[in-house]
Amino acid sequence: MSEPIKVAIADDHVLFRAGVKTTLSMHKDIKMIAEADNGMQLLNILKHVQPDVILLDIQMPIMDGIATLPEIKHLYPDIKVIMLTMHNDHSMISKLMELGANSYLTKNSDSEIIYQAVKTVYEQEYYFNQLTNKALIDGLRTKRQAEASLPADVKLSDKEISILRMICEEKSTKEIADLVDLSPRTVEAIRDKLKVKTGAKSLAGLVMYAVKSGIIENRPFAN
Repeated sequence: MSEPIKVAIADDHVLFRAGVKTTLSMHKDIKMIAEADNGMQLLNILKHVQPDVILLDIQMPIMDGIATLPEIKHLYPDIKVIMLTMHNDHSMISKLMELGANSYLTKNSDSEIIYQAVKTVYEQEYYFNQLTNKALIDGLRTKRQAEASLPADVKLSDKEISILRMICEEKSTKEIADLVDLSPRTVEAIRDKLKVKTGAKSLAGLVMYAVKSGIIENRPFAN
């Protein structure tokens, strides 16, 4: 059996934190390794232990999730971060996904959904649901109004366009590699090159670029 997924949680609601820890610990492929009351405490913990996935509450005292997320992504880019909140705020979701969040869940999500989100972001980098999909579309509409034109110098090869389409279809790196007959490492390199070419900071930004440029329809993810 492979190593369990190491998970940390930062949330100032002790009962919620305890509930999530209990339900996730019931799965043999998950290992809870750390917990924190706020973002500052979490960043101190990360100096000593490195989880694979962090469940990060948006609203916390001292240092909230919105301030903590960019710090985590800057210092530990390989750690996946799932944002937790009581609120279904599309503009906030879009903003956080662009900042590098790997998923966004409301705190009333079923425990099985939280487990699936942890597994999916660990294996495939992102976990999309109706909340994130709708938010990406809403964020795209806002960006379209704010941005009159696309960068004129962006030229993508047929292979890059093909891989971008498959990224938007939520295919994993391995699935894409098999379909285009390349190694997963090469696919990752092409994905990174796409981000540089399009100016996207995250996968969410790549999806928005693909829609704006007409590479895919204005419905990046199916439900």
